[in-house]
Amino acid sequence: MSGRAAPFYCPYCGDEDLRPSEEGHGAWECTACSRAFRLSFLGLLAPRTHGHGPQPATEAPAPAPAPVSASGEGGTTP
Repeated sequence: MSGRAAPFYCPYCGDEDLRPSEEGHGAWECTACSRAFRLSFLGLLAPRTHGHGPQPATEAPAPAPAPVSASGEGGTTP
């Protein structure tokens, strides 16, 4: 296994003529569109316990706002 994973195509133009950049690890240059970009590994995701969908919310929903009177005031009288 190599220390560097090579991208297959440019994320900007889709061309396959890429070269490693001298800017450091994970930096690449596209000769077709003259753009440079960097790839990096962010980490592993936590395993999901149920299926592949989004996780359910664990917090209670926010309370509904107080009703407003027709005059636009909050129901208090002077």
